[in-house]
Amino acid sequence: MHFEFYINMKTIVIEAHNLKKTFLAGKPNEFTALDNVSLKIHSGEFVILFGPSGCGKSTLLNCIAGLEEFDSGTVHIRGENIAKKSEDDLALHRRTKIGMIFQEFNLIKGMSVLDNIAITELFSGKNQRTRRHRALELLREFDLGKYAKRKPSELSGGQQQRVAISRALVNNPWIILADEPTGNLDSKSAQEVIEILQKLNKSKRTILMVTHNPDQLKVADRVVYMKDGKIVKTS
Repeated sequence: MHFEFYINMKTIVIEAHNLKKTFLAGKPNEFTALDNVSLKIHSGEFVILFGPSGCGKSTLLNCIAGLEEFDSGTVHIRGENIAKKSEDDLALHRRTKIGMIFQEFNLIKGMSVLDNIAITELFSGKNQRTRRHRALELLREFDLGKYAKRKPSELSGGQQQRVAISRALVNNPWIILADEPTGNLDSKSAQEVIEILQKLNKSKRTILMVTHNPDQLKVADRVVYMKDGKIVKTS
């Protein structure tokens, strides 16, 4: 009760209302990925979306991120209706207000680790020296400074994911969306990534993470259980 009261006193930073998303619209091939899903996430929460493969959790995350269009419903991020944003405004929104972490590291193979992070600020108006300095700061924070000039392929999976996390943080977002961030990692590297997310959460960042690993549920303030495109339970 005390925790629920505490959360209710905090600001809502993510609000999805009656989201519906279908793929291959038109029977008999229509698949409903989200079936009138509503979710509120408060400032500073660590929330996990959990459920079997195909239950809609990644689709929900992508709709919240503005990466996936939805058929009906609304998504508000810090009070802003993302559906009303132009493509350019939505891209700016993702670059400046949300940090995205994926199962696939999505690093550019031909670029150095440092430039993979610095390129994120390419459209910020900052000069190259400032961008590279910020990128190096993040690499050092995650104990990767000595790998700055290496290519991603020269790093382990766990190290590449830390680079990807650094890239997500380069614009200092207060909302982190993570889609199966440990899915391609061994257990030791996976635990390191979870600890990084916990540390970011303790610095007052809001975390929304998708996982299918039940061992990770204990780190969340709330777990949202999904099945067949619906939220079936929250705990």
